[in-house]
Amino acid sequence: MKIAIDVSQVVYETGVSVYTKELVKHLLLLDNKNEYLLFGGSLRGVHKLKAFFDSLGFHQNLKTKIIPISPSMADFIWNRVHRLHIEKIIGKVDVFHSSDWSQPPSNAFNVTTIHDLSPIKYPEYTPKKIVSVHKSRLSRVKKECDVIIVPSETTKKDLLDIGFNISKIHVVYEALPNSFKKASKYQIAKIRKKLGIREKYLLCFGRNPRKNLRSVIDAFFSLKSEDLILVVVGENQNFHEDSNRVKSIPFVEAEMLPALYSGAEALVYPSIYEGFGLPVLEAFACEIPVVATNYGSIAEVGGKAYVGVDPFDVSSISAGIVKAFAKKEQLIKEGVKRLAIYSWEKTAKRTLKLYELCVQPK
Repeated sequence: MKIAIDVSQVVYETGVSVYTKELVKHLLLLDNKNEYLLFGGSLRGVHKLKAFFDSLGFHQNLKTKIIPISPSMADFIWNRVHRLHIEKIIGKVDVFHSSDWSQPPSNAFNVTTIHDLSPIKYPEYTPKKIVSVHKSRLSRVKKECDVIIVPSETTKKDLLDIGFNISKIHVVYEALPNSFKKASKYQIAKIRKKLGIREKYLLCFGRNPRKNLRSVIDAFFSLKSEDLILVVVGENQNFHEDSNRVKSIPFVEAEMLPALYSGAEALVYPSIYEGFGLPVLEAFACEIPVVATNYGSIAEVGGKAYVGVDPFDVSSISAGIVKAFAKKEQLIKEGVKRLAIYSWEKTAKRTLKLYELCVQPK
């Protein structure tokens, strides 16, 4: 088979970027029989695409291609007017795995990954342009894709709720990069010094309103723990907290995240909606307890290895933090065990089996 994968999203340094990089890397380690063509469209991020391609090393069955096209133009051509078959650019292929941004027409066996439906379910928390892009793309996916990969039963149910064909949807769990591990004491001390963190701290994320930052802050202050601060990662223009006990860190490089997790007393993650919930696994890997939403994909991923709370109830979140401190050692052990369920090797094997459906008689 000749398998083409759109890797345009690697330039954005998001959870979707991690998914794309790790899937491709493990497919190439697993499969030396099929041919792979990786292509990405970008204008400003060409250097990031080149760096990713270089990082993969040499594989006889691998070719790469960069298309000079912006995300906005890709959306217009492939989602809106839906012209220009992808084969006109990359040549004939047997399998085409599209990105989560654009859905070009193709004569190949069409595979795509839908990571979550947050722009559809919670448009009030998403920029209007992104909502529009995803609505347009989903209408194409619904009609044209042969296989739709989702990271959780929760996302599968979300698709069924808006009329997708159940026979096309396949749950393939995501995982962590093998390099995402508990940091050493030296690495923790280094990140603390760099970011100016002297106190014990809780870790949370606040880039998107879905992360429920206001409730986390209110729950934190209700604890009245003067020896504890709250570290908020992620740029949020609506976030203004006039307190020296809340520290905002707009951006943390990916390689520094394990140390930041490892130094925390706990992760507090009462997100209103997630397609998978990768930070829960990241916290498990760094051996800290997790306080997070008690429903949806987070409950699915976390199992019994975390403290589940009602994200709409501040008292539930604060009680969850207290409980996590009391059960810290037990939760850490359960988290490490839970982590073993998820691996990129499993994800790549399952994805390859779905590609192979293209050669099976219908």
